[in-house]
Amino acid sequence: MYEKDGKKYFVVDSHLHMWSAGPDNWVKGAEQYAKGWIDCFHAYQGLGPPDTHWPIEKFMSYTHDDFEKDVFEDGGVDVGIFQSTYLKEWYSEGFNTIEQNAKLFDKHQDKLILNGRWDPRDGDAGLKQLEEDAKKYNIQGVKLYTAEWNNGSRGWTLADEQCKPFYEKCKELGIKNLHVHKGPTIWPLDKDAFDVKDVDHAATDNTELNFIVEHVGLPRIEDFCFMATQEPNVYAGLSVVVGGLMYARPKFFAKVMGELLFWVGEDKMLFGSDYGIWEPKWQIDGFLGWDFPSDEYSDYPRLNEEGKRKILGLNAAKLYGIKVPEGMGVDSSDPPARPDDAELVDSATA
Repeated sequence: MYEKDGKKYFVVDSHLHMWSAGPDNWVKGAEQYAKGWIDCFHAYQGLGPPDTHWPIEKFMSYTHDDFEKDVFEDGGVDVGIFQSTYLKEWYSEGFNTIEQNAKLFDKHQDKLILNGRWDPRDGDAGLKQLEEDAKKYNIQGVKLYTAEWNNGSRGWTLADEQCKPFYEKCKELGIKNLHVHKGPTIWPLDKDAFDVKDVDHAATDNTELNFIVEHVGLPRIEDFCFMATQEPNVYAGLSVVVGGLMYARPKFFAKVMGELLFWVGEDKMLFGSDYGIWEPKWQIDGFLGWDFPSDEYSDYPRLNEEGKRKILGLNAAKLYGIKVPEGMGVDSSDPPARPDDAELVDSATA
C-alpha cells in the first residue's frame, strides 16, 4: 500500500519486467543488436530524476532483491503484472521470458500476476505454446510486440490474418487482456511497426478482448486518442507516459495527460512503471502530487484524487479481477473527469 500525506492508495503496477540482458545472454553474431537494445533502454532511464539512475552493469542484470526493494518495499506496489518480451533473435535465453519472470512470481504469488506472449509468425507451434503457458501459469493476459524480429521478418500487425487463430485461442483459454507495445522506437526495431492503426481493426473484431495499448502509441498520441475513444475495449497503458515525461518533459506530459483525459477518460487508463527502466516510487509520488501547471491547459478535464486512485490501481484491478481492500475504492458519487468538465473557450468572445 502506498502512503502519501496520511492517505493510503491501492497500487497495481501493470507493466513490470525481470530481464536478463548481460553479455553472457547475447546471441553470437547479433551482439550489436542485443547491446544496442539495452543501451537504448538505459538511455530512457535518464529521463527520470538523477538519483534514480543506475550504472549500465546493474541495469543489464538487476536482481530479485533489487526488484523486491524497489517495487514492493519502496514503491508500495500491492500487485504487479509481469509483461513478457522474448527477443530471442538477440538474447540466447530470451530478454524477459515467462520462465524468467516465473522465478520471482513463485516467491510472491500473492503480489504478482504473470502474463505470457504470442507471436502469430510462430503458427501452430505458437498456439501450442500459448496453451501450455496458460495451463501452467494460469495467465490472464499477454504482451504483444508487433515490431519484434522473427526469422527474417521485422514486424507484424494485429490486423494480419495469421492473428485470428490466436485471438480465438485467447478467448478459449480465458486470456482477456492483450497488452500491445505501441510506443517510442527502440533501436534497432522499425518505427512503423509500432503504429497504432492495427489496434482499431483488431479491437472492433474482438470485442470480448481488452486491448491495453502500452505507451499509448507515443508519439502518435492523437491517433491513439481518436481511435481509443471509439473502441470501448481499448485502454491506455501509461508506462513511458509517466516515467518518460512527467519529470523530463512536464509540459508535454500535461498535454498527453490532457488528451488522454479528454478523449479516453480516467476509467480506461492504467498505471505502469516500466520497471526496471524506472522505479515506481518517484512516479507514484509525483503522479499523486501532479496537476496541470497553468491555465494554458484549462480546456482539459481536471483529475482529482478519485481519478488518480482509478489510474493507479482500481482500473487494472477491474480488468484482472483483483480484490481491492475495503475502503480503498472510490466514492461512486464523485463523477469521473469527462470531456464536458473542461472549460470550453469561445474564441469569438476571447
